[in-house]
Amino acid sequence: MELTKEEIFEAHENGKLNIELKNPLDTQKDLSICYTPGVAKVCEEIVNNPDSINTYTNKNNTVAIVTDGSAVLGLGNIGARASIPVMEGKAALFRKFGKINSWPVPIENVRKDGILDVEKFIEIVKSIALMYGGINLEDIKAPECFEIEDRLEKELDIPVFHDDQWGTAIIVLAAIKNYCILSGKYIGDLKIVINGAGAAGIRIADMLKNDGAKNILMIDSKGVISKKRKDINEFKIRHAIETEKITLGEALGLADVFIGVSKGNVLSKDMIKKMNHYPAIFAMANPTPEIYPEDVLEAMGENPFIMGTGRSDYPNQINNVLGFPYIFRGALDAKAKKITMKMKIAASEALAELARDEYIPEEVKKAHNIDNFKFGNKYIIPSPFDPRLIDVVANAVKKASKE
Repeated sequence: MELTKEEIFEAHENGKLNIELKNPLDTQKDLSICYTPGVAKVCEEIVNNPDSINTYTNKNNTVAIVTDGSAVLGLGNIGARASIPVMEGKAALFRKFGKINSWPVPIENVRKDGILDVEKFIEIVKSIALMYGGINLEDIKAPECFEIEDRLEKELDIPVFHDDQWGTAIIVLAAIKNYCILSGKYIGDLKIVINGAGAAGIRIADMLKNDGAKNILMIDSKGVISKKRKDINEFKIRHAIETEKITLGEALGLADVFIGVSKGNVLSKDMIKKMNHYPAIFAMANPTPEIYPEDVLEAMGENPFIMGTGRSDYPNQINNVLGFPYIFRGALDAKAKKITMKMKIAASEALAELARDEYIPEEVKKAHNIDNFKFGNKYIIPSPFDPRLIDVVANAVKKASKE
């Protein structure tokens, strides 16, 4: 799929979002209901019954997409201003897939000498939270993002979800669940290598361990995170292990699963050949994966394997759009105050089950121009265009919230 610079810039001209009226505004009566004097009655109702804000305003179906632009996927620390096209894109996905209104909230002037003022950031988010039914934190670098999410979860009465931490983790867990079914392996026996120890890598490890994984080697820019190292922060140290292995190549010896949330072209064909029989390689760096599927195919030959990337032009796209619109949809519908681990696990299980469903909607076949969709090595997670996602995943999240 070729994209020209001209068509990209044309599509982004004047932004990607519009606000449209829900009710007609064509007559004097319409104006009186929409604005004065009609709004006075509704304001008085909210004064007398504060919870009615969820009934008589957009609050309960609106999410704030909050960022400082310090860790934008594939671009790094580009700042709040340059991050706005990404946040508008996120808002478009919320509307398209989750039927949720959302708006970018880029926050500037919260860093000094590259260090985020966590207290200032949290206070700003708390001060704008009243209008929103949920807060989607986005593209905030680690380790500050961990404290921000944790604090806001405790100090706000609406769901707070850092998609860079949990979105990828939820989709990866769904893929691992189905990999285990196809390969006949058990998650507790898997040797898993995670390359990348930022927000996504840390939370992927947390979710996999929560579901039974026991043998995870995590790697950052300085090598394997072992207990011998003295240069790892409090979030990485939870995943430090006793090992003599130092490099990615050493870590991949007889590994069952490679999970890449790092940078492109760090994985070689020789490294792939060191992995265990029937491996899973999830190379999710974007737009250049840690290794391209063509190279994995060449390395594996006739041997079975499962390959996934973060790109839409290869099978098994591990994409956050499979998660956040439906997780928030379920949380908003349940009027949940938090998005709990149980809700995240429920979303992951629902995604895994949907991929195993023998029925494939025509919308999916048409979107991918493929007729022979079938659960297997090239289809282990649902397509983002599956119309069942909003019901299946959102309802699973809603049910887990109620429980």
